[in-house]
Amino acid sequence: MSTAELPPALAPLRHARERFLTGRPLPDGVPDDVVAAWRRARFFGVRPDLDGSVRESAHPVDSPLLEAARPALTRIAPALDAGRSALVLTDERLRVLWSAGSAPGDDACRDLSERAVGPNSAALALRTRSRAEVHGPEHFLDVWQDVSAVSVPLLSPETGRPLGTVTIASGLCPGCRPHPGAALAEAAATAVETELRARARTAERALLDVYERAARGRDRAVVALDGRNRLISEAAACLASPQVLEALERSARAWGRGSGNGSGNDSGSGIDEPYGVPLPEDAGCTVEITPVRHEGRSVGLVAVLEPRPVEPAPTAPRPASALVGASVPWRHAVARATALARTPGPLLIMGERGTGKTTLALELLADSAPLVVDAAASPELGFKAEQPGETGVPPAEGWARAGDRPLLLRHAERLAQPDVAALNSLLDEHPDAHLIVTHTPGTTPGPCLQRLLDTLGARSVTLPALRERPEDIRELLPALAPAPAPGSPPLTWTLDALRALEEHPWPGNVTELTHLVGALASRRRFHGPVRRGELPDPVREGPAGRNLSPMELAERAAILEALRRHGGNKARAAAALGIARATLYRKLREYQGRDASTTPKP
Repeated sequence: MSTAELPPALAPLRHARERFLTGRPLPDGVPDDVVAAWRRARFFGVRPDLDGSVRESAHPVDSPLLEAARPALTRIAPALDAGRSALVLTDERLRVLWSAGSAPGDDACRDLSERAVGPNSAALALRTRSRAEVHGPEHFLDVWQDVSAVSVPLLSPETGRPLGTVTIASGLCPGCRPHPGAALAEAAATAVETELRARARTAERALLDVYERAARGRDRAVVALDGRNRLISEAAACLASPQVLEALERSARAWGRGSGNGSGNDSGSGIDEPYGVPLPEDAGCTVEITPVRHEGRSVGLVAVLEPRPVEPAPTAPRPASALVGASVPWRHAVARATALARTPGPLLIMGERGTGKTTLALELLADSAPLVVDAAASPELGFKAEQPGETGVPPAEGWARAGDRPLLLRHAERLAQPDVAALNSLLDEHPDAHLIVTHTPGTTPGPCLQRLLDTLGARSVTLPALRERPEDIRELLPALAPAPAPGSPPLTWTLDALRALEEHPWPGNVTELTHLVGALASRRRFHGPVRRGELPDPVREGPAGRNLSPMELAERAAILEALRRHGGNKARAAAALGIARATLYRKLREYQGRDASTTPKP
């Protein structure tokens, strides 16, 4: 179809696409969402001529969605104009599971994700969870310039989670919207969801039967799970901790994706061979899991729990300095980091400079031999390079296959863009990678780094600044002080010195406190507790003799906020405030320790 034959709304859009592909400025009036979709395709490296191996992708196998949808779609397919329209089914990853009929370019690939082929109606419908249409030059690929397509998402009847899409593609529609096949696509999606609902009820009955047989007797601890629901016997409710139930849920979801253990029962309703799963060390029980199948597909798991013999617990060692602190913000952050580190998947630890991100990460990895990589020492880590016999940082893919050895990546904000892109690709392929990343917020991250932070955001912990937990300073001091010489007493502090330490804002956080304690311990010429007069000037000065004016309060608040935004870096904070660094130091000394006397009363 020539440009002259295009509908009036699409002719300017095709002209704009040609200018976009050749790098020329776009005309006014191009919809923002269309331009954004083209830019994503270019960022992902999609070629308009679809030059690559994506054409050769095969149909995914053993798909419960395909089994449920095939009868309904086969009944609907004859309603198509078979020579000019195609009916396509994809899964939640936008892999093509089934297709019928024929439309221009419908056999170009078997992966409809934007990462593979750029914008299309299936990707848009899955993202928005509603019917979506894409016409002609709104596509990025050359082969789809004369194609109109409408897609409807398939949602799980039980959870509402997207399971895939139904798409009808045809030649370019003269009227553009609504697509003539929109009603048929809606009807096909409704028929598939109805079949899924019916199968779910039958599968739940099969799982319930196995659960009831296993739970005979009130003293048996049995749990049944299907990834959405769970049944727990009275004995299991007393024995299973939330961590145990979470581990069982992960096993149920993995089995539902086809990655579980067991021998596999290919026909009829039945159960597979039992197997065990690893539980937290403090679980207090062992578990034996039996996968349940119905009509050749997995429908859930039945777990039988047994109490673990009680062994005398060894004496707990003194906690390391990274875990010292009884304040609520600190205890909450450490508890969340510890819980996340015990489950598969990456972990992001954020916080200002010197808050103890690396120290906490090393404590969490104390039982393993982590590979520690510091982007601040070498921003270009070469994750992509893989030279025979090369030592140092392994390639991202090679590290992902390195077994149980975790990776600790420090200072993610200093990574070079190629390494950030490599990590993004790694996490796409290995979402459960054993990885801990530390990040110090500061300047606005680029799009690649922002995508990495967004990916890790669901499993992230932000460590509080030391000024937000001054009550922990008294516990930190003994842990940070070096061991005294033989025959010498440990370092102690007067109450006046402790008050000065607690009133100091500590822009360098625990690292700054560590240096102060080490310096005092190495150069002291006095005996007895450390007095206030021995502290450095910024710490020693403490509260002023007068209250701050409202203008001074506002100025002090602005300085502290700038220090927080720039991770305690005084030079950057001064530049952001438009003042000299010496002025910032002077202001900090003037305002030291005045919180208690200047905080406005409600």
